[in-house]
Amino acid sequence: MRDAVTSLIQNYDITGRYLDRNALDTLKSYFDSGLARVKAAGVINSDAAAIVRQAGSSLFEENPELIRPGGNAYTTRRYAACLRDMDYYLRYASYALVAGSMDVLDERVLQGLRETYNSLGVPIGPTVRGIQLMKDIVKREVAAAGIEVTDFLDQPFDYMTRELSEQDV
Repeated sequence: MRDAVTSLIQNYDITGRYLDRNALDTLKSYFDSGLARVKAAGVINSDAAAIVRQAGSSLFEENPELIRPGGNAYTTRRYAACLRDMDYYLRYASYALVAGSMDVLDERVLQGLRETYNSLGVPIGPTVRGIQLMKDIVKREVAAAGIEVTDFLDQPFDYMTRELSEQDV
């Protein structure tokens, strides 16, 4: 897993270049938002169970067929697995927020997900919707915590939904 700084330096190192103005601006932006990133991750950490529970409730309210007989979240075991996966996405989104890099999402979440979901018959649409719901809740919680610099909050959630939506699961 790499963060924004190591990724940037590695890219410049591979091409044998000194850091230019664009690189320095990127680093400045990352460091300027650093405290807000850590605070946002703290909000997620302290409210993770409630965020997942609320997003899950909203998801199943919007898509009640998921929890009916034959639905992918029907039975207590499958329902719990769905919430477990949502928690997994939220946790890794918090890592990506702090790192300022989506590498952790590629390495730990998205690689192999297609095969896993295909083998289990998990529909991708509700998964994507659950991630979007968590993003909305996180944004509200972070704003309520008084964190003003939040332009980075959408990044990991949007990245996961975009990557999952592009996969034929």
